[in-house]
Amino acid sequence: MVVHVSGSVLDPDLGDHVCLPFEGERERMTATRDFTLNGLRRRTMVVIVTHTDSPERTRAWLAPLIPGFADAESAGQIEILACADIHATGGCLDPDRVFGELALAGTRARKHGRHGVYALIDASWGVRDAPGQAVLEAAANELFAERRLAAVCQYDRGLFPRDAIDRATSVHPIAPDQALLRFAGTSSPRGLRIWGDIDLTNRQAFASVLAPLEKEPAEVVIDASQLDFIDAGSAQLLTLTALARPPGSTVVVCRDSIARVLRLIRAEEFVTVRRVGDA
Repeated sequence: MVVHVSGSVLDPDLGDHVCLPFEGERERMTATRDFTLNGLRRRTMVVIVTHTDSPERTRAWLAPLIPGFADAESAGQIEILACADIHATGGCLDPDRVFGELALAGTRARKHGRHGVYALIDASWGVRDAPGQAVLEAAANELFAERRLAAVCQYDRGLFPRDAIDRATSVHPIAPDQALLRFAGTSSPRGLRIWGDIDLTNRQAFASVLAPLEKEPAEVVIDASQLDFIDAGSAQLLTLTALARPPGSTVVVCRDSIARVLRLIRAEEFVTVRRVGDA
């Protein structure tokens, strides 16, 4: 099935981690152009991480498509980086380096007065180890909780088999033709705010979003008051999170529709459920 380039996934909000399967060079290049234009319009720093083309070749075909490209690049509003320069150490995948380089990009964005980082990542770097790549993508979800980074990961259907594409989309909170999950970390109280929809299509992504909460020693509050839908299987992940934490220290704030699902799976035996409007 051909997944056509969607305007919504190429114009993400800061905090969105998007998987975008594509087919063919024309679609890849069109997506790169549109993503760059949207990032500049949103006053973010656009970081293009390329593997299929070198940074020089990418610059050569992209610059004519972006008005004011040269000025934007010289002003630090656009960066084009080789995948090997941020993903690997000594030729081997280095997750710590990936996360560190994205954090440094955020520092540079603030230095240049940009609102955040818009990263477009050529995922073809991981074609030889698609399962390992999916593990990295899931772990990366934690980076988006501060909502200062948006990333679109481009997966070439001509390179990745169907099962690898399905694995990649499942660990991204947002992808074409699946439920859309957004989230943000909270500090007072410590926890997580989630909104959108959660079902089988993004359940694995939701699990990775919840995982950091298991390390918190004190009470955490998961604010699901704006969550529109969660299926029973995904709601069970809230129970598993609570079971991994001190008893009675996991609170979920939600509307009646979500509370009914939690009651159905008997989550209230392990999770403190507070309905919206309750004291």
